[in-house]
Amino acid sequence: MRALFIIDVQNDFTEGGALGVDGGAAVAAHVSEYLRAHPSLYGAVFASRDWHDATNDNGGHFATTSPPDFVVTWPPHCVAGTAGAEYHPALDTSLVDIHVRKGQGKPAYSIFEGTTDDGETVPQKLDELGVTDIDVVGIATDYCVRASALDGIAGHRNVRVLTDLIAGVDPASSAAALTELQEAGATVVDSQAPIGDNDV
Repeated sequence: MRALFIIDVQNDFTEGGALGVDGGAAVAAHVSEYLRAHPSLYGAVFASRDWHDATNDNGGHFATTSPPDFVVTWPPHCVAGTAGAEYHPALDTSLVDIHVRKGQGKPAYSIFEGTTDDGETVPQKLDELGVTDIDVVGIATDYCVRASALDGIAGHRNVRVLTDLIAGVDPASSAAALTELQEAGATVVDSQAPIGDNDV
């Protein structure tokens, strides 16, 4: 089975948000369009969200006593229950089958660090569904998309990153992330690339 991972398409990671990425809103809209155009391509659609605690620094993830370095420490973002933590409105969540929350008191970049609404880990859910192939889209190319794709590869699944459905923080680090993913075994293509009949 092939699954789609939609990584962190949230208000705080799109234009105007606490850590807004240029092109984030377009990713939200284009992912929705892509899923509507390919309704039978995926056996399951996962969407992750950062879901951080409001009452602590989330394991040092939030900068509280000094300015953020934007590598390890960050301004507060995607705090549970706030508008910034919600999916961007252009992402059609009716197309999502499985919602994953990550963070929750500690730093978390990869979707594999989160849990589903039913309390399962992502590897548990993938195994339960028989997922062998994963396409990854979302935000940000150089952070959570990268981490999620690498963990998918580490879990011995075939991973594609769809380059027209991602947005990064920095062009140079995003390009480096895509190179790293290719070297790790991911297929880096746009969403129009054909998939073999046996891949679905």
